[in-house]
Amino acid sequence: MHKQKSFTLVEIMIVVAIVALLFAIAIPNLLRARIHANESVAITSVRTVSTAMEGFRGVNRAYTGATLAVLSAGPLPYIDNVLGNGAKQGYTFTLTIVGSNQYWFQGVPNIQGATGVRSFYIDEQGVVCAGANPAAGHSVAGNSCPVGFNPVE
Repeated sequence: MHKQKSFTLVEIMIVVAIVALLFAIAIPNLLRARIHANESVAITSVRTVSTAMEGFRGVNRAYTGATLAVLSAGPLPYIDNVLGNGAKQGYTFTLTIVGSNQYWFQGVPNIQGATGVRSFYIDEQGVVCAGANPAAGHSVAGNSCPVGFNPVE
């Protein structure tokens, strides 16, 4: 009779431990990559809405009446329907109109630390700003970003 070779319990346990170690190393890197991707989409969305707001103002001579739903409606929408619904890739977006010549727009992570780390802000000045918490209103005159936010490079 021919004796059949097989793996020992110790060999199987070593392989399982190595695979577990590789997963322990890879998963945080994948989560970081996902957060970075979500933040990149948020920055792009903030810039897109800024451009859409300038187009809207050019046609309507004021920001008054602009909403995300209005910007995403019509035969030639300014923004896509996904962003028009106020959420995109782990971020929630809010557009606030302040009078006829001012607005601010921000994106906040749905789950802080999981879908994103930074919040993003832009107003009629057109400077994308990032901060750890949601913006507390409009940027102060003379500053391009609200308190606690810094321009994104």
